Amino acid sequence: MTYVTLNNGVKMPQVGYGVYQVEPTEAERCVLDAISVGYRMIDTAQIYHNEEGVGNAIVKCGVPREELFIVTKVWISNAGEEKAYASILESLKKLQTVYVDLLLIHQPFGDYYGTYRAMERAYREGKTRAIGVSNFYPDRFIDIQAHVEVKPAVNQVETHVFNQQITAQEYMEKYGCRIMSWGPFAEGKNDFFNNETLAEIGRKYGKSVAQVALRYLLQRGVALIPKSTHKERMKQNMDIFNFSLTEEDMAIIRQLDTKQSLFFSHYDPQTVEFITSLESVK
Repeated sequence: MTYVTLNNGVKMPQVGYGVYQVEPTEAERCVLDAISVGYRMIDTAQIYHNEEGVGNAIVKCGVPREELFIVTKVWISNAGEEKAYASILESLKKLQTVYVDLLLIHQPFGDYYGTYRAMERAYREGKTRAIGVSNFYPDRFIDIQAHVEVKPAVNQVETHVFNQQITAQEYMEKYGCRIMSWGPFAEGKNDFFNNETLAEIGRKYGKSVAQVALRYLLQRGVALIPKSTHKERMKQNMDIFNFSLTEEDMAIIRQLDTKQSLFFSHYDPQTVEFITSLESVK
């Protein structure tokens, strides 16, 4: 495992296990499987409705809490200083831990400045070791980092070979923030797992399309949270530390970048209407 150092000195595993779209009834099993094959960073969120399952796994896994790196996110319906703070306490209760390692604002909507102040309070109180944001495009990221006391340590954004976030990463690094990828497999879009460019590179190293794609991001300093409900694939997604892509490989993969989201744009009014109408989190 490789680690990245956040802007406050906290060390974060560069590869973790994401539980987005993992059913609440399956979350405990999946997280236990992930931890058993070597994952130490687990990424969840209030809106995923599976924090309880993650919490059960944390308690049952047998790995000391200080060796785990737990990430969760505050949802829009809990935006605002007081409401967000109360929701953070509720997340800690569900996760069965007195602190998380990283706390993020999930979306740049609602009173996210109030939410950030709540996270700063949680940070000062030792309820989280680091704070940051998610889905903040460069304009909103630059704005928020300029007007807060505790600078964002991480910005989690859609990042994969078809949307590589080169410019966004440059701005994050300029302000001491680490990029974390959600959707590193593009959720299979663009026939991802059969991409011939990645397959050809993979054949040189005896690696799969998925492993080449993850290795590419890893070498760019991107943190990753690939998701799978199958233990064997979890192992494969971790098996990316025993080979390196050449500069030529990296240059070829850079050419796959369309610089466009395969999912949605936060600048699109219909997207904003959809995200802000999603089910509330109590």
